[in-house]
Amino acid sequence: MADTHALPVLPLRNTVLFPGVSVPIAAGRAGTLKAIEAALKGPENLIFTVAQRHDTDSVTPDGLHTIGTVAAIASIQRGPGGARLLLNGRSRGIAMRYVERDGMLEASVSTPDEMPPLDPQDPAFLALVKELRERATELGQKVGLPEEVVQQGLAEAEEPGRLADLVAGYIDIPTAERQQLLETLSVEDRLRRTLVHVQRQIGVLAAQEDLKSKVQEQLGDRQREMFLREQLRAIQKELGEGEEGKDADDLKELKAKLDALVLKEEVRKEIDREWGRLSRLSRESMESQVIRTYLEWVAELPWNARSDDKLDVAEAQRVLDEDHYALGDVKDRILEFLAVRQLVTTKQAAVRAVAAAPAEPGAPASKAAAADEDGPKGRILLFIGPPGVGKTSIAKSIARAMGRKYVRISLGGARDEADVRGHRRTYVAAMPGRILQGMKHAGTKNPVFLLDEVDKLGVSYQGDPASALLEVLDPAQNDSFTDHYLGVPFDLSEVLFIATANFVQGIPGPLLDRMEVVEFSGYTEREKMAIARQYLLPRQLKENGLEAGQLDLTDDGLSEVISGYTREAGVRQLEREIGKVARKAARRIASGEAGTVTVKAEDVRALLGRKKVRPEEKSGEDQVGQATGMYYTPAGGDIMFVEAALMHGKGEVLLTGQLGDVMKESARAAWTFARSHAPYLGIEDGAFVERDVHIHVPAGAVPKDGPSAGITMATALVSALSRRAVRSDVAMTGEITLSGRVLPIGGVKEKVLGAVRAGIRTVVLPKENEPDLEDLPEEVRSTLDVHPVSDLGEVLAVTLKGATFRDGHLAFLDDPSAAGKGASPSQRPH
Repeated sequence: MADTHALPVLPLRNTVLFPGVSVPIAAGRAGTLKAIEAALKGPENLIFTVAQRHDTDSVTPDGLHTIGTVAAIASIQRGPGGARLLLNGRSRGIAMRYVERDGMLEASVSTPDEMPPLDPQDPAFLALVKELRERATELGQKVGLPEEVVQQGLAEAEEPGRLADLVAGYIDIPTAERQQLLETLSVEDRLRRTLVHVQRQIGVLAAQEDLKSKVQEQLGDRQREMFLREQLRAIQKELGEGEEGKDADDLKELKAKLDALVLKEEVRKEIDREWGRLSRLSRESMESQVIRTYLEWVAELPWNARSDDKLDVAEAQRVLDEDHYALGDVKDRILEFLAVRQLVTTKQAAVRAVAAAPAEPGAPASKAAAADEDGPKGRILLFIGPPGVGKTSIAKSIARAMGRKYVRISLGGARDEADVRGHRRTYVAAMPGRILQGMKHAGTKNPVFLLDEVDKLGVSYQGDPASALLEVLDPAQNDSFTDHYLGVPFDLSEVLFIATANFVQGIPGPLLDRMEVVEFSGYTEREKMAIARQYLLPRQLKENGLEAGQLDLTDDGLSEVISGYTREAGVRQLEREIGKVARKAARRIASGEAGTVTVKAEDVRALLGRKKVRPEEKSGEDQVGQATGMYYTPAGGDIMFVEAALMHGKGEVLLTGQLGDVMKESARAAWTFARSHAPYLGIEDGAFVERDVHIHVPAGAVPKDGPSAGITMATALVSALSRRAVRSDVAMTGEITLSGRVLPIGGVKEKVLGAVRAGIRTVVLPKENEPDLEDLPEEVRSTLDVHPVSDLGEVLAVTLKGATFRDGHLAFLDDPSAAGKGASPSQRPH
């Protein structure tokens, strides 16, 4: 190995320079430009080029390979963005070390000795060199280089090592494999590796040529087929057997359909204009096909066709009750719509009768004849509720009860405005939006149109479909809805639009403002029992090939399935579990084990396995620092426990249990309230000295948020500070303020039902939520002991053992003097 000498370093990205090869390089990094200038000042303009290990802008010694190439700068062109230079590779070099100096890298470079073959005249070695020359010549011809140019370049590389470097410098291989060839010092090994890469490149080019020839051959066959088809069409035309006659008949039929439509003047004008363009165009032209498709869409839309409404309110109620259990608010809204429609239709008939009667000479024109005969416009309803409560299915029942067509489109995940409004006809394969597609499918202009999952609309760079729905769902505008594809107004005012959603928060405010909200709440266990008996069980018996008497699912067995294997507000999972029971029964009957199967509560585990749901149950004993709250989820309501514990510290509040920001604020508000009203709450003066409080809400893996746990946290905190136990048979919910006021919350029905399922019969609610108790079934209300409260003192009087609330004051039976320690928190000045 030769002596080392210091050279500036030129880092190369995705490039490897070989000895004997010239390569143009663009340089722009500050350190690289300094290295180039340093090299130009040295003898022979030498610089050490080395490949980077990773394609990054920053260069460090660790990011460079050790072996590179000593090169000479043959020429340089400087510009505002850097410099372009031509490098001539001289020899391999090994960087013994890298040093950062004056903002550039410098390397101590030593020239390694190559490893020649043991016998340069060995026939095998000579054959290897010859094979590489021939294959390199073949590769050069395949990439389009003149043969004499390739031969001349290869002839200049007489030494086998130089030949390998020359070929390796020009073949298209990855940078890592180039670096391996550069680091291969054995001449014979380098020749073999280079030959393998050349052979691989030749194979790739041959495969490309073969593929190209096959494509050309297929294109030639298609052109020949098109020519023959044109000849066949000309022959058929001469014989009168072609498609020209059939096409002319189709156009006549289309024209007849268009003429039969009763259209507004502006729409008729546009249709006539497009028909005129179609008549002037050749049938084979692309534009002709586009216009014809457009006119066919126009002809198939229900511009005037209507369904006759069934206006028998009693029959409509029978249909709705037959298909769905409960849902009284929804049914009432539909029956009210039908009743209004019935009265308006009766009035219209009277108007027409007066208008048709002959008028006496000189009598003034009847005002009745000029009365507005337009019926009520279509309504837009929004069904909000958890999954599985019947929002989608009741829309179909509404259509059946009203005698209208039913159309459903799912908007979940729709992210393009064109889903609603369609594409303009300038686009290839344009088509109307899903609204007009649904109207075409319905065939009438007054269907029941269900927009499913409207809260799951997306937004993308292609537009906001929720904004496009604003015109569709606005009764003041949708009589002239204009689809981008159609380009003319279409009347949607008679459509009964029904949208469904799980969360009202996912619907934009302007869109929500255009709809009448009907809330669907979760079913009680009793309602689920009735639904299972009337709808789910008969349907599953039929689907599983069972007769009515072959499976007897007792009430206690069905109750066990509901409570132990489902946790939902709706009944979808319940139907799946009943279907599983029916399949188990069908297997027993089919195998001859039994003629009928009776399923009681104790038999459910053998059929469905261990319980999948373990609902919370009320605590068995009163505890200090543990209060029972209520919460609401889309799957229904339930109870939760809030635990508070004191420990030595600095007066800080530690919150755990995956609490959200709002819930954390409620905990801090409860802590502040307890500290500022300690005497009133019966808390000793020293309870806060060098004490931290830890509030935990299990289960820790479930995220939680919302303000309704405020009074629960405050109760647990006051219990821990005053060392008074909290009643375990009381559940509570409500937001708390710093002054101790209890504010209203939502989801009262679901929360109370969850508490009842957990075995609790005493609940504490904000006083302003007292009207919400009317939503509870009577059989549940009659078993509850409800305490409406407006002040935290009233809450503590119910929830803490030994506490009472008299004349606006909180007192404790074990501390009579506490009654006079202060007024109610909401009455105290701050």
